Amino acid sequence: MRLGFAAFSAQGYALAQRLAQVLGGTATRCGVDCPLRDWIREAFSRYEGLVFVGAVGIAVRAIAPYVQSKTTDPAVVVVDEGGRFVIPLLSGHLGGANGLAHRIAAAGGGSPVITTATDGRGLFAVDSWAKEQNCHVMEPERIKGVSGKLLEGETIWMRCPWAVSGLQPEGVLLGEAGDCDVEVTLSPGKDPALHLVPKILVLGVGCRSGVGKETLAAAVAQTMERLHFVPQAIARVCSIDLKKEEPGLLAFCAERKLPFLTYSPEELAQVTGDFTPSEFVRQVTGIDNVCERSAVLGSGGGPLLQRKCKGDGVTLAVAQIPFQPEWRW
Repeated sequence: MRLGFAAFSAQGYALAQRLAQVLGGTATRCGVDCPLRDWIREAFSRYEGLVFVGAVGIAVRAIAPYVQSKTTDPAVVVVDEGGRFVIPLLSGHLGGANGLAHRIAAAGGGSPVITTATDGRGLFAVDSWAKEQNCHVMEPERIKGVSGKLLEGETIWMRCPWAVSGLQPEGVLLGEAGDCDVEVTLSPGKDPALHLVPKILVLGVGCRSGVGKETLAAAVAQTMERLHFVPQAIARVCSIDLKKEEPGLLAFCAERKLPFLTYSPEELAQVTGDFTPSEFVRQVTGIDNVCERSAVLGSGGGPLLQRKCKGDGVTLAVAQIPFQPEWRW
């Protein structure tokens, strides 16, 4: 998590520096290094977590113009200058502010002050669980309904095709058939469940030089539709290092905030499996297949869900990162 620490006094800045050193991040003394309004304007989109060392009121006024949605806002945490109390202020679950508060408290010897209802009563927090399992929440507006049932003492039903390890939380039952409250899936339907999509798909890409991002986007959309998967399940894009500066690929990944990894022909050659060979590709790149090999390598050896498909100067393959959810949130 990329962290930015803001402090306002010498004592607060000293604490911010200590926390930044332990947790990783950048400490700024607003009013000395730069005005607070300038810092927050850049920090709100730059960092995944903002930590204010000072008064809650200062943090509230600073972030107010920028708050938009629990799905996009960064985690915001406030720590008093003495480091005694650590208060998650924004994006406690999806943004990870509650977890960040616990980390800060452990690093500084303070006490986390958690105010979200499910956490306060020790209940299963479905949005925290989704973040911990690296899942995208398709319908964040449905989180309230799931949490509301748990807070009222009701049971929620979850469907998950992957085995979930650990101790199953109170109030949560796993089921395979019928209606459910929460479903972990790569193919969300139109039912009223809260759908959680694990980000476990890796795209292996080969392309003609100069292919535009629109062409790439169309090819990816067609492939995902064929597999009945949603694009939110894509974790990263991989290719050969000959394509590491390919403008269309870089633009496609940048727009979607997807990591783009490339490998040498020697690395791709070491990947074991049954791949679709091409003598033309071998002559150009030094390896018989780029998209399938890079997808498997980028997934950590996961299975191929889509072998090489091609069109409009693009070849695509899809592999799955091994997914082992657990009852931790």
